[in-house]
Amino acid sequence: MDYFMPTRLYAGSDCVALHASELCALGSTCELVTSKHAAKASGALDDVAKAFAEAGIDYVVWDGVTENPPVSACAEAGRFASEHDAQFICGIGGGSALDAAKAVAVFAANPSLDEAGFYAKAWEKAPLPIVLVGTTAGTGSEVTKVSVLTDVAARKHSIHDDRLYAAVAFGDSRYTHTCAPAVTLSCGVDVLAHAAESYFSRKADEISRAFAVRAIRLAMEPLAAAALGKELGAEMRRQLYEASILGGLAINTTGTCFPHNVGYYLTENYGVAHGFACATFLPAMLSCVRSYDAAYAAAFYSEIGSDEETLAGLIRACLPDFGIRMTPEEIAAALPRWEGNGSVNNTRADVTTKDIRALLESLFV
Repeated sequence: MDYFMPTRLYAGSDCVALHASELCALGSTCELVTSKHAAKASGALDDVAKAFAEAGIDYVVWDGVTENPPVSACAEAGRFASEHDAQFICGIGGGSALDAAKAVAVFAANPSLDEAGFYAKAWEKAPLPIVLVGTTAGTGSEVTKVSVLTDVAARKHSIHDDRLYAAVAFGDSRYTHTCAPAVTLSCGVDVLAHAAESYFSRKADEISRAFAVRAIRLAMEPLAAAALGKELGAEMRRQLYEASILGGLAINTTGTCFPHNVGYYLTENYGVAHGFACATFLPAMLSCVRSYDAAYAAAFYSEIGSDEETLAGLIRACLPDFGIRMTPEEIAAALPRWEGNGSVNNTRADVTTKDIRALLESLFV
C-alpha cells in the first residue's frame, strides 16, 4: 500500500469561517478563481470574502472559469495574479474552477510559461500555495493532485503532480444545495465513475478500495432519489458530498479507467457534461471486468451491498438522452487516441480499441 495526500481538509457546516485563521499563513494577498455565477450563488464566495476580511487578507477576483477550462485561460489568470502580487490562489466552485485554480497557481509563479512548458512541468518556480473550496458533489478535486484542462487543440488532458495539492481545502456541503438538478446528477454519477473505476483499476490497493466502496455506498441513495426528480435534503446532500471526497481520495492513488478517457471524446465533440460522459461507459466497464475477473467483481458487489444490475440501472437512470449519432467512419477516425492509452490500460480487463469501437457503435450508430 502507498498513500500520500498532504492537503489539510476541513469539512462540515461553516468550516470556512471556523478555520479562516489557517489562511493567514499562506500570505496577505490572494487571487480568487471562480466562474461568473456558481460561487456567488452557493454562498461560498461571500463566506470566503468574509473570512479574508476578518483575517486581513486582500484579494482580487478572476471569474473567467468556464466548463472544461482551457490552459490558455489559466495562463491569463496566472498573469493576472502575478500582476497583482498574489501570494496564494483560492479556487471556489466545481471541478472546473478547482482544476483551473491548480493551473493558475503554476502560471502565477511562472508567468512566462507556455502550454507546452506547463504540460512538460518545466516550472522554474513552485506553484503558489492553493486553497480549494468545493461547491459541487462530484470531482473530489479538493483532495487530488490532478488538474484536467483543455489544450489548444480542444482536447482534454490531465496533469498529475504533487505540487498541485491544495494546502487547505474546505468542504461544506451547504454550498451544493443550489446546484441545479442536472448538475447534481452529472456530478453524482462522476462520483460513481471515480469510485468504480478506482476499484477496478490495476493500481487499486486496500486503501483505495476502502475509499471507493464507502463512496458508492454513500452515493447510491441520494442519486436514486435525484434520478426520480426528488429534492435532496441536507443529509442527502452531505452524503453525496462526502462520497465525492472519498471518490477523489480513491482516484488519487489509482487514476481512472477507460470510461473517463472515452468520456472526454463525448465532451469535446458533443458538449456532454463531464460526469454524464464518463458514466455513459460505466455499465460496459462493469460488464467487462466481470468477464475478466468474476471473483474480483463479486467481491466488489458484496462490499457495496448491491449487484451489477442495480448499479448499472442506477447509472442509466441518471443519464439524459443525448440524441448522439456517430458514423462508423467517425468512430474509426477517433480510435488512435485510445491506442496505448494509460486510462484504457489501467482498467482491470483487457480492453482494446476494437472493444471501444464496438462499444461506441452499439451506443451511437
